Amino acid sequence: MTGTATPALLPPSVHGTEALLFSVLVQLIIMIGAARAMNILFRRWGQPGVIGEIIAGLLLGPSLLGAVFPEVALAMFGAKPQPAVTVLSQLGLTLLMFQIGMDFEFSHLKDSRNQRGVAAIALVSVSVPFAFGFGLGQLSAAALAPGIDRLVYSLFLGNALAITALPILGRILNQFGLNRAPLGVVAIAAAALNDVMGWLLLAAITGIAAAQFSGSHFALQVGGVVALALAAKFVLAPLVGRLVAQLPVRDGQLDATLTAVALCLVFGLAICTYKLGIFAIFGGFLAGLVFHPHADFVAAWRRQVGQFVLVFFLPIFFTFTGLRTNLLGLGVGDLGWLALVLGLAIIGKIVPVYVTARLSGFRHTEATILGSLMNTRALMELIVLNIGYDLGFLPQKMFTMLVVMAVVTTIMTGPLLTRLLPRIGHVIPKGIEA
Repeated sequence: MTGTATPALLPPSVHGTEALLFSVLVQLIIMIGAARAMNILFRRWGQPGVIGEIIAGLLLGPSLLGAVFPEVALAMFGAKPQPAVTVLSQLGLTLLMFQIGMDFEFSHLKDSRNQRGVAAIALVSVSVPFAFGFGLGQLSAAALAPGIDRLVYSLFLGNALAITALPILGRILNQFGLNRAPLGVVAIAAAALNDVMGWLLLAAITGIAAAQFSGSHFALQVGGVVALALAAKFVLAPLVGRLVAQLPVRDGQLDATLTAVALCLVFGLAICTYKLGIFAIFGGFLAGLVFHPHADFVAAWRRQVGQFVLVFFLPIFFTFTGLRTNLLGLGVGDLGWLALVLGLAIIGKIVPVYVTARLSGFRHTEATILGSLMNTRALMELIVLNIGYDLGFLPQKMFTMLVVMAVVTTIMTGPLLTRLLPRIGHVIPKGIEA
């Protein structure tokens, strides 16, 4: 009998593959459609579209859909996200970081005021909120984490408050037209340093939690990060420069071989940073810095690849995180603790960054803008929270409070920028495009 094999004649492994493909395709349709709808809605409300995409991810999870229609949620997404969705979410985040690294005008950092500001802002944006979070842990341990090691619990809280969401901050800066402005460059550079310090702290804290912390290993980890950065600047950057010269952009189109090399470099550096314990996405960011000087490549990549990353990959990341987050676990008696978490998180970022920026030579409104930008935490922080939760050092209620804090501090950023940017003569792009 000739013709295409019927499903009944296919081997069991093929049936399993087809079922997985069907499930993932349904999930992708829901994720991308919901994210785009919320993106449009939030832009109409004057918020950056990325905020709508974050909310879409939370609404599709147990915070709404899973609570109101649990059978529907289970049918759509299963008991937990598919491994394929998990991998796609991380790929998307890594590619986004590559674009962020390429798209920022770091020549502004040649200005001495901006150089002082980046280093100082990065330091205080980690140290002060970390201290606040540690103190909160000591204060709340008896009430919220009675069965958890007080020291490790407090250290995780400190790290959670110290994080600034580099990928989301990058998108917000781009949407407000700040990606090439001096303030935007200072913010993204300080956020990059902030997150590197945050991930190194996380590695140390998890080592302490597992009773495996080694000062010498931590020093080697820091040295590895420095060595990788130097190798990227003095080895990879010249090689990429020669390759771009040999395979130039023609008629606005990327050479296929150059595109393949760029992707391999992104993923290769992501492997390096993962092995160094500071998360794979920073490899993508470092690769973006390597390609940044080549304006034709950056523009062509943005046209040919960038939009697909934003529309396809990012909603997957947001939904994946939302599926693991339940905001309905707090009772009325927990609202006081939630208010304290929010207050310490916001004050611990904005106030020290403002004071440091003023001491570095920035004007009042500029310093306030920098404080507002560094207060952005978003779903990047949920990665840290999930690590603490999975290890058993963040109880459910505090985990939920920190999720609320991450969303609230990110939602704050749009209205604050809308109010503050006109005061320094910055024109906000109409519609705050996606």
